[in-house]
Amino acid sequence: MPYNAVTAAARLSIAPMMDWTDRHCRFLHRQLSRHALLYTEMVTAPALVRGGAMHLLDHHPCEHPVALQLGGSDPVELRHAALLGAQAGYDEINLNCGCPSDRVQSGTFGAVLMRDGARVAECVAAMRNAVDVPVTVKCRIGVDEQDPETVLPEFLARIVAAGCERVTIHARKAWLQGLSPKENRDIPPLDYDLVMRMKGLFPNLHISINGGIETLDQAEAMLEAGLDGVMIGRAAYHQPADILSQADRRIFGAGPDTSAEAAVAAMLPYIEAHLSNGGRLHQITRHMLGLFAGRPGARGWRRTLSEGATQPGAGPELVEAALECVHALAPQAKAV
Repeated sequence: MPYNAVTAAARLSIAPMMDWTDRHCRFLHRQLSRHALLYTEMVTAPALVRGGAMHLLDHHPCEHPVALQLGGSDPVELRHAALLGAQAGYDEINLNCGCPSDRVQSGTFGAVLMRDGARVAECVAAMRNAVDVPVTVKCRIGVDEQDPETVLPEFLARIVAAGCERVTIHARKAWLQGLSPKENRDIPPLDYDLVMRMKGLFPNLHISINGGIETLDQAEAMLEAGLDGVMIGRAAYHQPADILSQADRRIFGAGPDTSAEAAVAAMLPYIEAHLSNGGRLHQITRHMLGLFAGRPGARGWRRTLSEGATQPGAGPELVEAALECVHALAPQAKAV
């Protein structure tokens, strides 16, 4: 995919989320939006380079534009991992400088890298020199006792000098001691104004904002305020149709709108193929539970899939039965 096309797709992106944004989740999201930029779960560079876990790079052709997020802190290893990602066909390589989990800290990557901008710059430069696709960074505004007003612009200046042209900023600090990863997603206060000021300081840097954004209305407001992109995480996972079904028209000016029902129809042959290759239904349907969130029949949809998808022999017919729970309570059905 052309460099500029990936950057254009970053106007709206779906956050990399461990255990959530796997290839099945991304396939579902792509049925709802043709233009939003999708991200993998974080893949550690050691897993690829030392562990040879190339299956972690598996993705469907329809997922494009799709970015590979890497975790690591060794420039040589990240260079190799980035090259593997580019060779696998990913449209962007992203470096994780925002995850606060203990496991990530022990590997000296993730949010702890906010303490070592020089190392991050070295990693970015090594990856940038290895691949022709964009190399980007996802970061926090700081960690622990750091002063974001000082740390963030210094960090951005280093990675820009190393060749990073696009960054996604989660507008919260990460507290590496005292807060769990879950608490780090909610408790540290959001500072959208600081991210806005960074755009003023770095006008040529493509800046996407992340954290606490739950609707397309909020996303549009951020773009209108002057930011280049918006990244949405949990809301897009739990209510994918709410976020993505109108995104192509409203964010990219390239409709038409899609629907949860159409996404379900598109998933059925994908499910058939997955099952024929030895997969299990719940590996896919666990990502589909929120498709009808807030709509009549959503509870029946979730319950049918949750209770049935792990049963031996469960297949597309279960998804169709779950969809009947929605159709039965649709307004037109009630009127008949």
